Amino acid sequence: MSSRLAIDIGGTFTDATLIDEETGAVAIAKVSSTPADPSLGFMEAAQRILAESGVAASDVRFVVHGTTVATNAIIEGNVARSGFVTTEGFRDLLEIARQTRPTLYDTRFEKPPPLVPRDRAFGVRERLGPEGDVVTPLDDDSVRAVGAALRDASVESVAVCLLHAYVNPAHELRVGEILAEMLPGVPISLSSEVAPEFREYLRASTTVINAAIRPVVARYLENIERRLADAGVSAELLVMQSSGGVFGSGAAARRPVFMVESGPAAGVIASANLGSVLGHADVLSFDMGGTTAKVGLIQDGAPSVTKDYSVGSHAAPGLGGQSLSGYPVRTPVIDLVEIGAGGGSIAWVDSGGMLRVGPRSAGADPGPVCYRRGGAEPTVTDANLVLGRLNPGYFLGGEIALDVDGAREAIEERCAKPLGLDLVAAANGIVEIANAAMVNALHLISVQRGYDPRNFVLVGFGGAGPLHANALARDTEMPTLVVPVAPGIFSATGLLGTDLERDSSITLLRPLDELDENEVERAFAELEAGGAAELAREGIAGERVTFVRRIDMRYVGQSFELTIPLPEGAVDAGRAEALRGRFHAEHERVYGFSAPGEPAEVVSLRLTTVGRIDKPPLRPLERAAGTPEPKERRQVFFAEAEGFVDCPIHDRYALGAGATLAGPVVVEELDSTVVVHPGYGLRVDDVGNLVIRRESA
Repeated sequence: MSSRLAIDIGGTFTDATLIDEETGAVAIAKVSSTPADPSLGFMEAAQRILAESGVAASDVRFVVHGTTVATNAIIEGNVARSGFVTTEGFRDLLEIARQTRPTLYDTRFEKPPPLVPRDRAFGVRERLGPEGDVVTPLDDDSVRAVGAALRDASVESVAVCLLHAYVNPAHELRVGEILAEMLPGVPISLSSEVAPEFREYLRASTTVINAAIRPVVARYLENIERRLADAGVSAELLVMQSSGGVFGSGAAARRPVFMVESGPAAGVIASANLGSVLGHADVLSFDMGGTTAKVGLIQDGAPSVTKDYSVGSHAAPGLGGQSLSGYPVRTPVIDLVEIGAGGGSIAWVDSGGMLRVGPRSAGADPGPVCYRRGGAEPTVTDANLVLGRLNPGYFLGGEIALDVDGAREAIEERCAKPLGLDLVAAANGIVEIANAAMVNALHLISVQRGYDPRNFVLVGFGGAGPLHANALARDTEMPTLVVPVAPGIFSATGLLGTDLERDSSITLLRPLDELDENEVERAFAELEAGGAAELAREGIAGERVTFVRRIDMRYVGQSFELTIPLPEGAVDAGRAEALRGRFHAEHERVYGFSAPGEPAEVVSLRLTTVGRIDKPPLRPLERAAGTPEPKERRQVFFAEAEGFVDCPIHDRYALGAGATLAGPVVVEELDSTVVVHPGYGLRVDDVGNLVIRRESA
């Protein structure tokens, strides 16, 4: 037999999924994360799932990993000591950054400090024109002088970004050669290889981030591979990219900037795959874990991807085409809205006497009060426990016995008494405030992007997601909610349904009317050759490799562009008109207007090289025999019922295909708990997903 193993590290728990490639049999495991050394939690989850499923380490064919180690390194400032090399006279590029700010009237806003300070930023004598012509030849002696200064500064990594190197990389390549000779063992990141696009600050920022986290990520992945080998797992290690594909650990170590949002991307990909299987092309994914809640949008079966993203203390996707806080990253990232509203989010009363939830989280250590690990501040999980929605004796299948009295006392002392509320009202207020924040996140990813959430299916997952998903579907008027099999480890499962991908781009600034189809074809052919060669090194070739072409376009005079799928075939006059029509339509959707009379121009060509990996089969669920009987009944609070309800509690593993339940009802399983509100009904589909819809009056 052969199996695939996926490990997804979250802020509170580390999830593992093991799938038999032939039968589709799934095993799951969930352990506490180890923030001090994430690889410890990784190996604990891997070893537990192999032991519990009886699978030999040698039978694992490949391991897929989703991690936030790159993002955490930037947020926590644990980056490598790096140097920055640019064209002479532009060493202050990182200091100047951009004039924009996240909030226009915030006079206290401070730009984050550059990841490379000014004393390790250097200029070399050279200059290229905007068309790539040599204005000043590269002075090798000036490069060697910079190399000596970098050596004296004991740098661990170097970023190189010369003006207009995206058009002509010759000078950058030569600088890289000289620095590699002078700084053996020090990784050199070139902007013409990492992000070959115009706009020098965005290109420089992306390259500097790659350089700053490159040694950190390389050490982490080497540590993981060594521990796996010691455990007898010789399978290839694949890492989730921010764009939703996976790449090999070697490519991840060289280009870690492409995995800054590795962790959250897997859940969106899993939701897209599930929607495709169930016949739902338009899906909103809702992933609520212990630390954060994340929502993503899938339209026509494809996740929404943005190239305007920032990472750092205020990591966020760009709204309206820009990302104005943190450090900008010019690589494809699945478009997510992430908020500090997880199961471990702390409830508190502010100085104005208002109840607040998050963004601070109790995390994995100490965790919510009810975990009995020393936590003292009430959390969303504590509130759900007080409201009867969680079973204190069956959390993680009974592995953690929850402390109901501790949760009640914490909410009473920290929230109820200061607000003059009774205990239940305060607990319900905590849940409703968290729900309101998550509804707002759903509106940001849909309404603010020009989509109506009522036309989408909601997929709710994560350890805490199914507790809240029905309330969110109700408040956003979404007609259908799907809770997948094993929702608490759904992101880990998504890692196993992901293809190998390589994203590449090249700037080609031309008016659409003057676009030369031969020039476009040559550029795409070059990108395709590079993508195919990289996937060939990963063992993927031939008919398993496909290419997806896109073009960035804008109206002449605009500062930001939209990415438009390219019609199949060469860009001749007919396809150029089709492309123009697509651009006008997308501009209308995103911004609410279009200007067909205005000239349009092409900015960049984008290519995704996809290496298809066979997807494991879904196992059909046995049909239900008769009406399901609850395993027990419990008092559960529902605001719609204005109090506690004698609620049936069902074991999900006892529900067969075709089983139906009427709300209010609670369905429990090892890794999560599903709450169905009054007025809603649940049906188990043929492969075990729970489909929840409002019951007709």
